Amino acid sequence: MEMLKKLETELKLRGFSERTVDTYVRHNKLFLEALKKQPEEVTEDDVKDYMADLMAVKKLSGKTVSLKKSALKFLYDEMMKKGIVNIKTPKTSKQIPEVLSREEIKKLIDAAPTSKTRLIIKLLYSTGLRVSELVNLKVKDLSLEEKEGWVRRGKGAKDRFFTLSPLIIDDLKNHISTLDTPNEYLFPGKKNTLSPRNIQKLLEKSAEKACIAKRVNPHKLRHSFATHLLDSGVDIRFIQECLGHSSLSTTQIYTHVSKEQLKKIKYPLDTLT
Repeated sequence: MEMLKKLETELKLRGFSERTVDTYVRHNKLFLEALKKQPEEVTEDDVKDYMADLMAVKKLSGKTVSLKKSALKFLYDEMMKKGIVNIKTPKTSKQIPEVLSREEIKKLIDAAPTSKTRLIIKLLYSTGLRVSELVNLKVKDLSLEEKEGWVRRGKGAKDRFFTLSPLIIDDLKNHISTLDTPNEYLFPGKKNTLSPRNIQKLLEKSAEKACIAKRVNPHKLRHSFATHLLDSGVDIRFIQECLGHSSLSTTQIYTHVSKEQLKKIKYPLDTLT
């Protein structure tokens, strides 16, 4: 459909990530297939009926409904200037992220079946990178001598600096030495680089071997990275910078996770003596 192609082009021109482009196009395609209409024929009532069905009949989560609404709003209000996506959706719940303990992280690393999987786990946990940032990391983005690296065009099309743990430098050097000379990605795959799903499968295998009951995924390692930094007394503003959050309020969810910080609080009763 021509309008969906225009939507894809506009999203790319505005610097949205490949994942967001695919998601917005897919949700708009599903919407039009359900309505059996052309974009020019869509009305405000069509949007309301569709969203009501998602919430009341299909019982989709508030987060999923909100994402679909954003996708429709971009096409019909941002691009087509129709102003028809005005429905108020339920607020998405702010769930406290589950994290792995330091002992579980150690078990996960030790259980990794290959040196590449072990390096991937160490990188995700020691840098707090998003999985999309990890798979797009190129060898030239790393400066091993300076123990630093750069995320190029991360979320929001922003570049971000990150530091590398001294304990991972030798692993990186060994891994890079095994790559084909012309290859630019740190973790090459059949289609240029590994996919986020590839990384997820590697983590699942390691977690199963390590007998970790919690569901392990790349984002959980990112949560663990942030929480363990907070436990160690690192200022939340530095953690915000490490994670690449544009708003401090996004980072502040980790203040609800850090048990170690709560244990350090001196309560009023303690001061009576």
